[in-house]
Amino acid sequence: MSKDIRIKKGLDLKLKGEAAHEIATVTRSKVYAIKPSDFHGITPKMVVKEGATVKAGDVIFYSKSDEAVKFVSPVSGTIQEIVRGEKRVIQAIKIVADSQDVAVEHSKKNPKDLSEKEVKEQLLASGCWPFIKQRPYDVIANSADTPKAIFVSGINSAPLAGDLNYVLADKKEALQAGFEALKKLTAGKVHVTVDAKSSFLPSVDGVVVHKGAGKHPVGLVSTQIAAIDPLNKGERVWVVQIEDVVTIGELFLNGKVNFEKTVALTGTGFEKPSYVKVISGAQMSDVVAGNLKDGNYRVISGNVLTGDKKSSEDFLGFYHHQVTAIPEGNDYDFFGWNLPRPNKFSVYRAGMFSFLTPNKKYDLNTNTNGEHRGFVLTGEYEKVCPLDIYPMQLLKAILVKDLDQMEALGIYEVAPEDFALTEFVDVSKQDHQRIVRQGLDLMIKEVG
Repeated sequence: MSKDIRIKKGLDLKLKGEAAHEIATVTRSKVYAIKPSDFHGITPKMVVKEGATVKAGDVIFYSKSDEAVKFVSPVSGTIQEIVRGEKRVIQAIKIVADSQDVAVEHSKKNPKDLSEKEVKEQLLASGCWPFIKQRPYDVIANSADTPKAIFVSGINSAPLAGDLNYVLADKKEALQAGFEALKKLTAGKVHVTVDAKSSFLPSVDGVVVHKGAGKHPVGLVSTQIAAIDPLNKGERVWVVQIEDVVTIGELFLNGKVNFEKTVALTGTGFEKPSYVKVISGAQMSDVVAGNLKDGNYRVISGNVLTGDKKSSEDFLGFYHHQVTAIPEGNDYDFFGWNLPRPNKFSVYRAGMFSFLTPNKKYDLNTNTNGEHRGFVLTGEYEKVCPLDIYPMQLLKAILVKDLDQMEALGIYEVAPEDFALTEFVDVSKQDHQRIVRQGLDLMIKEVG
């Protein structure tokens, strides 16, 4: 049975630089990369060596803890370099792309006609399994598990996120095939949450569609899971980004993995915010080429709340469908803490007037406007966190490694992204997402 989700707690960051509905032309990257750091908790075991020739879809490495989970090349070409860090930890596998676009062939079958085992084998063999993540812990799903439900968010509520109606306008057939495949992986329901303006979703029997409304984080799956089918200790649910459901569907329709994605270039750092079609793992300099303004701008793979800072020589994140460029905040206002600033945004009303113009858009920079200090009780965390938890108490329980308290306070229900807003409004400038990630890793180690 579908449910309407309406949240009042949260915060919409209204920023300048929304992507226009047009596809800009970019040059195909010469070098692509797969970074194990994109897949938290994965220890890679290499299958290929430097100099090896690979097709798009050839296995590059697999997970040491779950050998069935494979990670494949997004393009055909030659393994240029296996970049290693301290203690020979693999940091990136760089691939020089050729012009052939030769891909590994898989069977073309309707997921409706396949068993759970056959669907799972195709996803594992093709390298599509990493698109499926699990809760609790926000890691790649264990291939031996069966979840109680699968959740897909069809709402992009993050700042400047791409318009799904535009990105997925011609993807209904692939979405349908993808949902048919996901249905085979659970004995429970496949839940999809969309907003009132959504027009991209096909009708799929057995998929429960919910309507969501409200402020960010209404688009985060943790918010949707809590409202629809809350997670209890010992249970597993799987989550998939709706753009990745398209990739899964195209695998079964075409027999090939298509790692091309439509990426929104957003923020005031771009001359013309728009969309580009690039292959996963593309070099960032090629993704933003010819569009980035001159000046001191930070390029972020993802959105401003949860994305990763990237240099021009770095690469697009595996799970990211957005690139944001905003001014670096390395300048400071003299007596900025004490002077009224009518053109600045803040959730606090002391010296600020942004609450008088709730629909005004801002050109925010990366300045934290304060230094790291001990936790200060303000009551603001609870205003932006719609989950039925105590955010401050959970963060403190993680810091002191109190496992019982972490369980009691809801550690199994959350992912680092759920604390991006509490981090944003925190006057103490604590790194909430890093703390939550450490807590989840501790639970994996101690509880499993």
